[in-house]
Amino acid sequence: MLVCGLDIGAATTKAVILNDGRMVSYSVLPTGQSVNLATDKVLENATRKLELGIADFSRVVTTGYGRHAVPFAHRAVSEIICHAKGANFLLPSARTVIDIGGQDSKVIALDGDGNVTNFVMNDKCAAGTGRFIEVMASVLEVPLEDMGALSLRSGKPCMISSTCTVFAESEVVSLRATGESRENLIAGIHKGIASRTITMGRSVGFHKDVAFTGGVAKNLGVKRYLETAIGSQLLVPEEPQIIGALGAALLAREDKAQGSI
Repeated sequence: MLVCGLDIGAATTKAVILNDGRMVSYSVLPTGQSVNLATDKVLENATRKLELGIADFSRVVTTGYGRHAVPFAHRAVSEIICHAKGANFLLPSARTVIDIGGQDSKVIALDGDGNVTNFVMNDKCAAGTGRFIEVMASVLEVPLEDMGALSLRSGKPCMISSTCTVFAESEVVSLRATGESRENLIAGIHKGIASRTITMGRSVGFHKDVAFTGGVAKNLGVKRYLETAIGSQLLVPEEPQIIGALGAALLAREDKAQGSI
């Protein structure tokens, strides 16, 4: 049974292909200006080595903000449901998922079967998301992939009090002008993201085990400050960006097994 899950996010588009319940390929690419073009490219990447085409999939399920823009999809599903399903598949002990992507962040509570029991989501403000880190990396002239490691070298994280990306940028520029080190500034940025995530997720709670997914899960600085705030180690999948697409693929497999058209 060959199925595909697509997660079309604001920053990246992901594809996961399952064959009889086993992940055989995946791809992650920037979404760019065109959802349709991004979907075509990510599918081309994911299927190239398998020598497959869209017609070979028995079912395709989409998720993410662009989930309704894929004409050949059989069903579109909320990213909350897909992230819970994908996290449960890879990390079955997880009861909370913290997902921080390019343009939104969410905290999801789930049961042992991967069903959502509660959630909270921020998709209205860039602060606390991957986009916030990208802006700060540009301001500080630091490669995005180096931000996490640099923050771990901080001796005293700065206090970044602004919760708005625009004002926080001005605050960082001002602190930099006073001679504050990049390490302390980056650590302050990461600590602020962790703090906002914890505040947002209090209504849901952080029940062990806690999984950390999304592109920001690759950032060691944000991970460390989240772990300090929660008081326990976070579980991070090998490829944290594909969890939503994996969940969509798992739902596609369930649909086909149940005989959905």
